[in-house]
Amino acid sequence: MDRIAYGMIGGGKGAFIGDVHRKAIRLDDLAVLKAGCFSRDVEKSKAFGAELGIASDRLYTDYREMAEKEASREDGIAFAVCVTPNASHFDICKAFLSQGIHVVCDKPLTWTIEQSEELAEICKKKNLLFGVTYTYTGYPAVKQMRKMVQDGMLGKIRFVNAEYPQDWLGNPVDEHSSIAPWRMDPKVSGATNCLGDIGSHIENMVATVTGKKIKKVCARLDSLVEGRTLDDNASVMVEYEGGGKGLYWSSQIAFGYDNALRIRIFGEKGSLEWLQEDPDYFSFTPCDGPKQRWSRGREAFDPAAQQYSRVPAGHPEGLYEAFANIYKPFILALGKHLRGEKLEPSDLDFPGVEEGLDGVKFINRCLESSKQGSVWVDL
Repeated sequence: MDRIAYGMIGGGKGAFIGDVHRKAIRLDDLAVLKAGCFSRDVEKSKAFGAELGIASDRLYTDYREMAEKEASREDGIAFAVCVTPNASHFDICKAFLSQGIHVVCDKPLTWTIEQSEELAEICKKKNLLFGVTYTYTGYPAVKQMRKMVQDGMLGKIRFVNAEYPQDWLGNPVDEHSSIAPWRMDPKVSGATNCLGDIGSHIENMVATVTGKKIKKVCARLDSLVEGRTLDDNASVMVEYEGGGKGLYWSSQIAFGYDNALRIRIFGEKGSLEWLQEDPDYFSFTPCDGPKQRWSRGREAFDPAAQQYSRVPAGHPEGLYEAFANIYKPFILALGKHLRGEKLEPSDLDFPGVEEGLDGVKFINRCLESSKQGSVWVDL
């Protein structure tokens, strides 16, 4: 199919995450960057856009101008990618959705539940696609584990233990330094840092693999480093609808850990375990047999999972591929949508606005629980 035009808001020169998004989209060559507003510094934004090869008349002063002008062009962008700090997600996404432009946004989707509900309603009314980049659900091994749970290989889920430790905020830092420029600033990051930044990945990962909805949470958010404004460590107990319990831990003060997202799922018939830092492999242990080590590219993955495997077994796939595996189904679904073709549930194999809303509910209810002394709060 012809490559679909997209635009980007944020992710300017030197911004790690913007570069990741652009490279991930290029992996499958399904979309091409045609417009942008990469920084609040207009001069820097336009200079960077020129480096990327974008025409000068499609480098904009701000996102509002970009949304309006791109919507009025016959060759305007089909979707916008929002890779800005948390505080601006809602306004940017709403501006493009209101102009009939589809959106992909970093997580967490918004600050408040009401904002996320409003975006979901606009998508529904205007029949627009919306993707949320919960990166790690893009790994083929994760998709295979999801299929095994769906096929009943674990039976009824009894307990989930998931953790996401990092150590990059283990020491006191100037909250306005290059190390932690905005994530520790409540005016930009919101009311939470650690829980919203990486705890939100835990919530979505568990929901994706197990299909379980959270019924209620009991959370404790801690600021363990002296002088810190926002949380750097979070512990959350959860109860799921239909039974089953869980324990989530996210931390950015855990020395010795880089990016160690891990999920363990225990059911009546067996268990699953996966670690993000070794993403091509996972363990499956049936209740009546030995632990099995499954390998992406070698074991017989279900076709729905195997289609996202790009290279032979033993050749590590990583972050860029996981991002690309979110963008690929989004862009393919968008292509069908633009051609007026009916979308099947299998086409929508990416985190959407409803998953983004679930994540915002989780964050806000955990904040509520912690503020009230770690009491149980319904979602």
